Amino acid sequence: MANISLKKFPFGKVLISLSAVGTMVGSYAADWNETHIYNPTWPPHAKFHNAQTMSMGTALSLATLYHVWKRGQSRASLDSAAIIASMYGLTQLSAALYPGTASVDPPREDSWPQLKYTLPSLGMVLLGYLTERYRITRK
Repeated sequence: MANISLKKFPFGKVLISLSAVGTMVGSYAADWNETHIYNPTWPPHAKFHNAQTMSMGTALSLATLYHVWKRGQSRASLDSAAIIASMYGLTQLSAALYPGTASVDPPREDSWPQLKYTLPSLGMVLLGYLTERYRITRK
């Protein structure tokens, strides 16, 4: 069995990566169904924006994974990975600031069920960033 040094194991990278993969998979898991993309009451333009959001989640996740795992990682690439990994969740939270938005469609109550995924995901990015930043400065 290989001796893995805990000081060298990239826990921070793993946390950021888990958040990115969660965003990529989660956006489709939440929206590729009859409540969103197949919702017959949604006009085509609303579906366009839903599709755009799912694709954006994938694009941001892939960019995050690239920056967090690329060779010769620097502080700048770690910063980029953390910023990119946070964008989906932060923009999701910002939706509350726009007029006429709701976290769910009626008849359900606007209770922000997304928070149970968004806040932990953002927390993982922050913890991963701080952990990895500490690890790479201690090399």
